[in-house]
Amino acid sequence: MRLEGKRALVTGGSRGIGAAIARRLAAEGADVAITYAASTDAAARVVADIEALGRKALAIAADNRDAAAIEAAVTQAAEAFGGTDILVNNAGIFIAAPIEDLSLEDWDATMAVNLRAPFVAVRAVLPHMGEGGRIIAIGSNLALQAPSPGLAAYNASKAGIAMLHQALSRDLAPRGITVNTVNPGSTDTDMNPASGPHAADQIARTSLGRFGTPDDIASAVAYLASPEARSITGTAILVDSGANA
Repeated sequence: MRLEGKRALVTGGSRGIGAAIARRLAAEGADVAITYAASTDAAARVVADIEALGRKALAIAADNRDAAAIEAAVTQAAEAFGGTDILVNNAGIFIAAPIEDLSLEDWDATMAVNLRAPFVAVRAVLPHMGEGGRIIAIGSNLALQAPSPGLAAYNASKAGIAMLHQALSRDLAPRGITVNTVNPGSTDTDMNPASGPHAADQIARTSLGRFGTPDDIASAVAYLASPEARSITGTAILVDSGANA
């Protein structure tokens, strides 16, 4: 119960990595709000799981392409719980296409969801977060490499996420708030299943010879959110089965 009494907001917390993070933070004692874009049923299941652990839970519909919706969601979560101690910028999209086929709309959507939305969420949460606060972004090991063509928009957005949060760690250090990034590698979710058509190539690039799981990422986030990580800020942790080794 390292996070007992803490209040968390996880964006994109209705499925995959976000849902695993929400459940893990609750299991360690935190009350957890999540945002979701479309799946009301999936969000309700996460809420039910959190409440079954004896914690408070809240699901808020918010499109990460809409800055006003993000700001409203951050405020709603803080008002419901009386503040926010942990912000996890998890929501993201993946659009892959060679540059000649990558539209401006695809580029703008990727940047809006993957990079602009976390910036908006951080600005919105600061009035509700005090000393000891934790801000954690979910990036990607593709922030550090381009193993195949067609990843320009996604890679750029995830590299931006890591540097944004590294820079914010300097801005927020005087307030006693740590800011870090977790960079997953190939992780077994519905967006990128370990049994999918591209899985064999991804596994071949890892040194451990396996996909990660959402719980692997949630473990790293829970650690960074905990008191044990009080001296860790401005860094990015790779959880990628050795793909970037």
